[in-house]
Amino acid sequence: LWGGSRLRTDFGIKSDLEPLAEAWVLSCHPDGASYLPDGTMLAAYIAAHPGCLGTDCDRFEQFPILTKFIDAKQNLSVQVHPSNEYALKKEHQYGKTEMWYVLDCVPGAYLYYGFTHEISKEEFAERIKNNTLTEVLNAVPVHKGDCFFIPSGTLHAICQGIVIAEVQQNSNVTYRVYDYGRVGADGKPRALHIEKALDVTRRTPPQKQDFGSHLAQCEYFTVDVKSGNFNGTADEKSFVSLLITDGIGTLTCGGETVCVQKGESYFLPAGSGAYRIEGPCETLVTTV
Repeated sequence: LWGGSRLRTDFGIKSDLEPLAEAWVLSCHPDGASYLPDGTMLAAYIAAHPGCLGTDCDRFEQFPILTKFIDAKQNLSVQVHPSNEYALKKEHQYGKTEMWYVLDCVPGAYLYYGFTHEISKEEFAERIKNNTLTEVLNAVPVHKGDCFFIPSGTLHAICQGIVIAEVQQNSNVTYRVYDYGRVGADGKPRALHIEKALDVTRRTPPQKQDFGSHLAQCEYFTVDVKSGNFNGTADEKSFVSLLITDGIGTLTCGGETVCVQKGESYFLPAGSGAYRIEGPCETLVTTV
């Protein structure tokens, strides 16, 4: 409903969908599982290679992350994701903490990120009812290269003209709170999830985060951004996800070298050893 065409034209994503809102480029989630070049599924590879996720993933019952590109030609709904505890109880899957890395945006672009000040549950419900919720949301101007960490329970919305890379928990649970009165493909207003959102939303301004040298870090993922040439290691502790967000280059690992380009996603199993990216490209590096 809100997507554009840039994931196809700018990032080389192959899809017949129009508009094309999201591309799940590293996923074992049943709603959009990733395939390897030979046509087999990433989940099947992981099942057939015990230990390929690394020892730091032993504590998870399933693949811990999901990585995607998002092209918001129009505003996304104002929404919130529940915690693990709530989502497992109500939805029978995990909750969602996520991070956004802004790849591009139009001049004047902004997004909603928490509240400007703390409000009561009663005021939250009333503002949803009378369509004044956006008056108390924290509207943040965005620029290319900005990063936002969104813990579960944080009310948020990507607004029009923004392209992002997202790294999140392996979940597809979203509670819509406000959707600008839009209708879906069936001509009916899209479903809202008000009662659940009232249960899980933190009605406060977002907390400032300090991740040191990292873009974002939590128990599910650590994300870094690298420009140009760099070396890394896929050790026994974690797999490495490499998402090429701009440019072209080469990836060398295990005696093999492949060409890489904007829009491509690479999975290095734990224990793969040293790797190197060379060339004028930008890479999001995710480990657990």
